[in-house]
Amino acid sequence: MCKGDMEDKLTTFMVDLGNCIVIVKGVPSHVCSQCGEVSYSDDVMEQLEKIVQQSKNSALEVSISQYTAA
Repeated sequence: MCKGDMEDKLTTFMVDLGNCIVIVKGVPSHVCSQCGEVSYSDDVMEQLEKIVQQSKNSALEVSISQYTAA
């Protein structure tokens, strides 16, 4: 939105599902060099959704995973 350059970086994705917090490290991302906004490709989002769904079905309060491409 701010018109900054997007850089490819590895970031940490986190989501709070209410009963569980899911943290995924090493996620391939596009990060704005100006404002720091993070975006993900469609493929990465699909994989993140799978990781979150797997964690959601576990009995853990906090789930920390390393990103791996499918």
